[in-house]
Amino acid sequence: MSILKRIIFIVLVSFLFIQCARENQYLIEKGKVGYLTKETTIRELNSIFEKDSIVSNLVLNNLKSEDRLYSLDDDEYEIFSSKGDKLLEIAPANQNDSLSKIKSIQIFDRNYKTDKGISLQSTFKDINEHYIVNKVETTLTSATLFIDELNATISIDKKDLGLNSFSREEVTIDQIPDIAKIKYFTIWFN
Repeated sequence: MSILKRIIFIVLVSFLFIQCARENQYLIEKGKVGYLTKETTIRELNSIFEKDSIVSNLVLNNLKSEDRLYSLDDDEYEIFSSKGDKLLEIAPANQNDSLSKIKSIQIFDRNYKTDKGISLQSTFKDINEHYIVNKVETTLTSATLFIDELNATISIDKKDLGLNSFSREEVTIDQIPDIAKIKYFTIWFN
């Protein structure tokens, strides 16, 4: 009976480690998105996303495949799951430098969440209840919320605000309805 208890204990502990690793894969924190941190270099993307696909605008055909990944004038790396779903878009701090750290990560997958449950499926009400919106800037098509606690920007489409797209009208935090959805969610590593 003692051996059976040990086996059950080992199985349960293993399950908890696997579950925690899976949750950390999608956790958003200040300076961290999943397994990516402020210290991650562009070169490490291949090993971190070895089961996924990294897509970039490879314009230099005369270089070896691995060298071309780091040779773009306008570096951006899109990460797609093995199922073809876009997960992330990563911009390096320095162009054409495989040792560059990450400047920003735009989230496209709804599985990525903060420890307070904020994801692409969240509404303005969810954001406002869990984080302080430090600043609101207006662009032609959206209102951008600055969340210093995460070093993140969250954009909300002006259509969700009841405003015409391409208007220059300034948006205040009081004008944003609770049901407004997230258009873009970007984490900054600077």
